[in-house]
Amino acid sequence: MTLRLAINGYGRIGRCLLRALHESPYRDTYRVVAINEPADLASIEYLTRFDSTHGRFPGVVESAPSTLIIDGHAIAVSHETEPEAVDWAALAIDLVIECSGRYGSREELQRFIDAGCPRMLLSHPAASADDVDATIVFGINHETLTGTEQIVSNASCTTNAVVPVLDLLDKAYGVDQAILTTIHSVMNDQPLIDGYHHTDLRRTRSAMQSIIPVATGLARGVERLLPGLSGRVQAKAIRVPTLNVSAIELALTMREAVDTGAVNQLLAKAAHGHHQGRLAYTEQAHASIDFNHDPHSAVIDGGQTRVGGEHLLSLLIWFDNEWGFASRMVDVLHHWHHRWPTTSSLDSSQDHPQ
Repeated sequence: MTLRLAINGYGRIGRCLLRALHESPYRDTYRVVAINEPADLASIEYLTRFDSTHGRFPGVVESAPSTLIIDGHAIAVSHETEPEAVDWAALAIDLVIECSGRYGSREELQRFIDAGCPRMLLSHPAASADDVDATIVFGINHETLTGTEQIVSNASCTTNAVVPVLDLLDKAYGVDQAILTTIHSVMNDQPLIDGYHHTDLRRTRSAMQSIIPVATGLARGVERLLPGLSGRVQAKAIRVPTLNVSAIELALTMREAVDTGAVNQLLAKAAHGHHQGRLAYTEQAHASIDFNHDPHSAVIDGGQTRVGGEHLLSLLIWFDNEWGFASRMVDVLHHWHHRWPTTSSLDSSQDHPQ
């Protein structure tokens, strides 16, 4: 059976997701059959074929009227700005992956369900935990998925990067307080030169000329996944003029005494054990570019681990905020799909022409 997928919003994450599915071992199980993106088809084809960050698409990219063609497989392309304007039911969609970031409340997301999308996977956090049936960080709580959910969030790239590390440290030593500083690559809500792009005045400044502090909901996202840390996590975010790969400077006070060697050993063991494929560990002299197109949610830079006294701990976590996150979306999709009831009407996908 091939599951029929649609991507709503074909920006950085939407395009990375299509490519991650194409490069994954599940490429014959999940077929993107529809894309809804306001941009014109010529631009969609071009930006699929050529990517300044991840290189050329590893396949044949073509187009026909209202169609993007990947290695001979047709993907229907629409250019609507409202969920109801797309006939999802006629496309026989099994699941829509919402990558526009425009929809966060239950009321907004329900519009897709009402318009014929049986299930949704979000590439961003919902407005509140109650607005989705589950918020998942793969490796932390993906086993809680039952298959009965309609709307699932994949949280954020930063949440996927830091939550597994916080969980390990809290279980081993007890986290008293944590301050997370995300050092994030530029995003497309920033202008190249000063302009009226945002109500946050800092985001009106040129993305490529300054280091720019911005607001972040990371602390709230962490507490959704690790409620035991509620009230003990603070977060800041700084945008820096690089295209991709971000970092988190994690400063913590621990309840039990820690030392550099023991902490690094704990994280390295997890990277080769329970969190293998999602968490990595290195002590090599890396720069951020070394992690471009890295599929891990987080890479611990053990050479930057520091301990002050016995209870103050500082860690540096690298992550490809595009490719790592898209890779976890594929993992969540695959795991969730295998929890769906086998008697579901969605399993009739093989009856539809590919």
